[in-house]
Amino acid sequence: MKLIRFGKSGSERPGILDDQGNRRDVSAFFKDFDRDFLNGGGLEQLARIDTSEFPRVYDQERWASPVARPGKVICIGLNYSDHAAETGNPIPKEPIIFQKGSNTVVGPEDDIIIPRKSVKTDWEVELGIIIGKDARYLNDPSESDDYILGYCISNDVSEREFQIERGGQWTKGKSCDNFNPTGPFVATKDEVEDPQNLSMKLWVNGVLRQNGNSKTMIFDCKYIVWYLSQFMTLEAGDLITTGTPPGVALGMANPEYLKAGDVVELEIEGLGRQKSVCVDA
Repeated sequence: MKLIRFGKSGSERPGILDDQGNRRDVSAFFKDFDRDFLNGGGLEQLARIDTSEFPRVYDQERWASPVARPGKVICIGLNYSDHAAETGNPIPKEPIIFQKGSNTVVGPEDDIIIPRKSVKTDWEVELGIIIGKDARYLNDPSESDDYILGYCISNDVSEREFQIERGGQWTKGKSCDNFNPTGPFVATKDEVEDPQNLSMKLWVNGVLRQNGNSKTMIFDCKYIVWYLSQFMTLEAGDLITTGTPPGVALGMANPEYLKAGDVVELEIEGLGRQKSVCVDA
């Protein structure tokens, strides 16, 4: 299945994307795609319903984040060997973990807000993992599949001066408003044949900036879920962003950071496409 949400901010409703690419409203049966839905067997109930009879969503309706506001957004830094090389960093021996504010998660067509006093707002196309049920102390990475709902596009927008030069820690450079456009949909894990071999691309103003593949991840999706579960409880609906391939502004000899009016487009094989316009805060 492909899970979507739609509607005005604060009034989003759940839906699915049918085989013809139509959005359909399932809010008559389910309140939202959130932790209660996932832990309560909502996905299994949804799978038993003939969604072809559900009402179509009007084209003008906003695309929202495909899952409700997560409890946590957990990010893996420098997780692509070619991206680590472009930034001049060594290959990590263990996953580098940081968090973003959960309110950064917005829809795939929502604006990217350039923060006040920002001079280094950057882009990062990433493969997102959505946790499907609470996970704690998994025994082995092979167990991780049982706890993964599915995959989506995530843009880990980052303000590099805030992140690197203003105190040497990452959270405040990652947690500005609208710094995580997500979606357009979550493809459940059965829809993704191999999450470790997905083409990933990002354009700024029509110029291809990132052109990578998830096969160059240092730590794969199953390992990441297992590893994180050793340090924290992963809750259903949590979003894990798994790192970015090369091509970010930070890695350029003469960086061209985002500014108001820029258009950022992302695409991951099998997970759709998103498009955001940059605006000043």
